[in-house]
Amino acid sequence: MQFSIVIPTLNESENVDLLLSRLFALDLLPGSFEVIFVDDGSKDGTPTKIREWEAHNKHIHLVERQEKPDLTASILAGVAIAKSDIIMVMDADLSHLPEQVPAIVAPILTGKYDVAVGSRYVSGGSTHGWPLYRQWLSRLGGFLARPICDVSDATSGFFAFRRELIANIAERARGYKILLELLMSGQGNLKIIEIPISFHDRTHGTSKLSLSHHLIYLQRLITLAGGTASIGTASRFAIVGFVGVFVDAFIFQWMINLSFGLALAHITSFLAAVTINYILNSKWSFRSHLEGSLNWQQFGRFLTVGLLALLLRGGVLALLVYTWHLSAELAIFPAIAATAIINYLGSAFYVFPESKNCPPLNVRWQVAAVGVVLFVTLLRLVYLGLAQLIPDEAYYWQYSQHMDLSFFDHPPMVAWLIWLGTAIAGQNEFGVRIGAFICGLITMGYLYVFARNLYNKSTGMRAIMLLSVLPFGFASGIVITPDAPLMASWAATLYYMERALIADRKIAWLGMGIAFGLGLLSKYTIGLLGIAALAFVILDPNARRWLLRPYPYFAAFLALLLFSPVVIWNFQNDWVSFLFQTERLGGGGHVFSVHYLVLYVAIILTPIGLYAALQALWYVGTNGKHNQCERRRNLFIFIFTGIPLIIFLGISTFDTPRFHWTCPLWLAILPTIAWMMGQNSALQTVSNRLRAIWQPTIIVSLLAYAFVLHYVVLGIPGIPYQFLAEHYFWKEAAIEIEKIAEEIESQNGQAPIVVGMNKWSIASALSFYTKDSSNMDIRSRNMFGDKSAMYDFWYPSHPATDRPIILIGIKRHTLEHDRAGNEIDRMLIQPSTIQYKAVTRNGTPLRPLYYRTAQGYRGRSI
Repeated sequence: MQFSIVIPTLNESENVDLLLSRLFALDLLPGSFEVIFVDDGSKDGTPTKIREWEAHNKHIHLVERQEKPDLTASILAGVAIAKSDIIMVMDADLSHLPEQVPAIVAPILTGKYDVAVGSRYVSGGSTHGWPLYRQWLSRLGGFLARPICDVSDATSGFFAFRRELIANIAERARGYKILLELLMSGQGNLKIIEIPISFHDRTHGTSKLSLSHHLIYLQRLITLAGGTASIGTASRFAIVGFVGVFVDAFIFQWMINLSFGLALAHITSFLAAVTINYILNSKWSFRSHLEGSLNWQQFGRFLTVGLLALLLRGGVLALLVYTWHLSAELAIFPAIAATAIINYLGSAFYVFPESKNCPPLNVRWQVAAVGVVLFVTLLRLVYLGLAQLIPDEAYYWQYSQHMDLSFFDHPPMVAWLIWLGTAIAGQNEFGVRIGAFICGLITMGYLYVFARNLYNKSTGMRAIMLLSVLPFGFASGIVITPDAPLMASWAATLYYMERALIADRKIAWLGMGIAFGLGLLSKYTIGLLGIAALAFVILDPNARRWLLRPYPYFAAFLALLLFSPVVIWNFQNDWVSFLFQTERLGGGGHVFSVHYLVLYVAIILTPIGLYAALQALWYVGTNGKHNQCERRRNLFIFIFTGIPLIIFLGISTFDTPRFHWTCPLWLAILPTIAWMMGQNSALQTVSNRLRAIWQPTIIVSLLAYAFVLHYVVLGIPGIPYQFLAEHYFWKEAAIEIEKIAEEIESQNGQAPIVVGMNKWSIASALSFYTKDSSNMDIRSRNMFGDKSAMYDFWYPSHPATDRPIILIGIKRHTLEHDRAGNEIDRMLIQPSTIQYKAVTRNGTPLRPLYYRTAQGYRGRSI
């Protein structure tokens, strides 16, 4: 007996004859398999039909269960009487074609695999006859299981496995998807193969699936992932939630009516409600999952989840009130509902997790990665259009208002993204930033597949989690600067380079050429990857042969073709951009600044991230010498991280580095950092240390990002805005400047020229935030002879005029002298004294503003 087929049945009498006829017509040796039917109380004569066959065929058996129908229990009952050590499971409704049985069982018979899954969702698989909603439900079920198992079709009912694996399935396993239980019982150590199948909807009988089956599947999925989930827990949590909603809404409405302000009202009401919720949940909702009394660690976890939910809720509330213009009294209810899921999942997985049958470490990290990445994505999306633009973003928005093939200080990709975003979503913060958000998703996608190819799926998930929580990764997905598309292009280039140089895929050179070309359109820094690629090809004997093949040269040609708009623009403008970028080296005054570079790296990576990166660099630089695959992988990571880092270190020996210079180069080492976190063998000591320090780092980082976003949008009661005074709140400042301009125009009969007295940030921010910037003449300091980047091209000069002038400065001295020390008064007609104005919002001081007026402009030659 080579294998046993277990077929659970419930009212399948119309299908039994045809199913068995087709099974025994297979081109298999007689007696090579047995068929075990397990009936769950059919009322249509199914057992009678099976007994008729059983009487004439000793390889057909019937088991009749008397308990409540349950597919998992039925399969376990069939396995218990099976005579073979290899088990095949299939449905009785002919949705699983009997003719595909040999293909699925063959990999197990050969001993190469532990589990073979008949998959609808791999290449060659298909589904026929199902309505669209059932297809979507099936795909959703498989998608939800992907974080904890490595198959595309975890909800398949057509699979084969070694019998001994069934002993590992938990006693509490139930429901209709035993495959997921089987996969999880293997602790990630199973050899699994997916075989494409053609799935057909039943022609006789009716489906047994109901809403309760889906709920049981979801419950088991949460439990297998390490969460606390049961119908009783969920219902008690919901009851407690309703109590909290009442308390929350009542206190909020009361405080709003007393004019306490949106931030103070929602924070106070939330804290009151969540305190009551915690007491009731800990004593009632999750009481069966607790051991002994509550402890401080558990209470700290509760506070963490509560704070994250609170800070995200503030964004939802602001979105509804400020953008969608709902009243605060109504907006509080969807805001409460929107964050309830965070409280529940946070409680189930983090505050009161499953203490028995805990999943393996890699699964717990994968689940944590999903939670962290989803929270970061939601946080970005909620606050994307709420937080005001920083001056850099406003400056790049100005790019999009003066579209060109390229620009003086940067290539054009950032302008193209902003132009497209604002064309779709309007001239607002969301439209400006949506390109950064999409670039962040692209970066995560390419980093995941890059890390998965280098190591495994679990490493890939941890890598994108680290990217989401490290400052450079989080910022690049919400702030629109040239670094956002650069990060996406850098990650894509790394992926295609690994596929070409390590995996030896010729087609990857096409992707690499496109990604590298798009990177050049984003920021010239990506050229460092070209130097690294050349170094790797020279050092690696296997990759060296690419020098004699046309593919790398085609990729280089394609990248240059994509880069051609920048070349054309520079040709038309006397190569000013290329000259500017080369002149910037040494522009910091030829000062030894390596210590600044290290400090900046510690900020963008966090000190823990810097420590982990150094550990990872040491590992890839000193290991893998005796294993060719590992050696090539480690060399690739070391070169593509080390070459850019060495170049930046070299530059910092004579020039002051920019804060964000090194951000993208850490993408190459992130997979190794993530891999080291999951090791329990030779690197166990280092891995344990990394895991121990990463946990609080991740929590603190998430809280910091959520806090800052809430702070700049809604504020935090009792905390002033002093540290944002110079570079933020230009929206409110623009309102004050418009009032000054209107007053001057009413006095003189002429609209004034507004001049931002710094390089470009004031002029750009005012251009974005003035109500009608097209009618307000806004210039930058180049009007008085100083350099102002692209403003030198957009507004190269201004003749003498008797139009009134308003000079706006962040600091007082910028309104008195230019950068060379020359007095500005000599270029103005009847300049006023410098005046100070405190910009406020609802009575809260936001920022200082210095300004002075003049009756006209004499010109720079005076």
